[in-house]
Amino acid sequence: MSTYSDASSVSAPVPRALRPTGFSGIVPALTFVAIFFIVPVAALLLRSVLEPAPGFGNYAELLGSATYLKIFANTFIVSGLVTTISLSIGFPVAWALAIMPGRLASVIFAILLLSMWTNLLARTYAWMVLLQRTGLINKMLMGMGLINQPLPLVNNLTGVTIGMTYIMLPFIILPLYGVIKKIDPAILQAAALCGASRGQCLTRVLLPLAVPGMAAGALMVFVMSLGYFVTPSLLGGTANMMLAELIAQFVQSLVNWGMGGAAALVLLVVTLSLYVVQLRFFGSQNTGGR
Repeated sequence: MSTYSDASSVSAPVPRALRPTGFSGIVPALTFVAIFFIVPVAALLLRSVLEPAPGFGNYAELLGSATYLKIFANTFIVSGLVTTISLSIGFPVAWALAIMPGRLASVIFAILLLSMWTNLLARTYAWMVLLQRTGLINKMLMGMGLINQPLPLVNNLTGVTIGMTYIMLPFIILPLYGVIKKIDPAILQAAALCGASRGQCLTRVLLPLAVPGMAAGALMVFVMSLGYFVTPSLLGGTANMMLAELIAQFVQSLVNWGMGGAAALVLLVVTLSLYVVQLRFFGSQNTGGR
């Protein structure tokens, strides 16, 4: 009898008077957000409008220069290509993972996770070796007779796109797999029984139901690609600089925190705008309200 009373006393709920209520309950979370997010962004914003002189001169120079606009264009073009290619490859892989036997799916998942856990710098250097003019890819293409001379696959946006797509694939496969796995197979069977072809089941049933996962994965990949630094700096070149490299150059080489802050704030605004658009069109679906 005493044992039962002790167990019930241990599992008893916390008295309501001791629970944090009202504003005091969220003070720790707000403090954390303020210290690590709001304060740094505010400091960056201040430096972008105060250095080297007060005003919006940094933004005017950044958005009025053809050189800087080309860097913005490179960044958005590469990010868009990486997102599109990753989505095109990631959807079939996620669908295959959702329908294949559990043991085989576990092996594929282990490979995906292993690729994510491998050092990013090592993976990028590996792609440098594979993509160079004397690398394995060019040798294979020439050995098969598909090309007569090596293709320029490094120090350009082609190499950056290939390397970043490889790195970003797991980030789009995992959200898609989670969404596709929740789709009831009976829905596809019902569509087939009603006379829908395989193509119609794909385009009119599966794809619409997978849109939330596609949107979440595409947004994640696009935003991460906008701010990527290591892969573009190693596989790209000075003529194909991206925005993260420009920010690093402003801060490290030129010690121009004003321009660096302005470029970072522009990138932040673009990212937040994309997130708002994603919430506007897919927010209710992501929370289950289809």
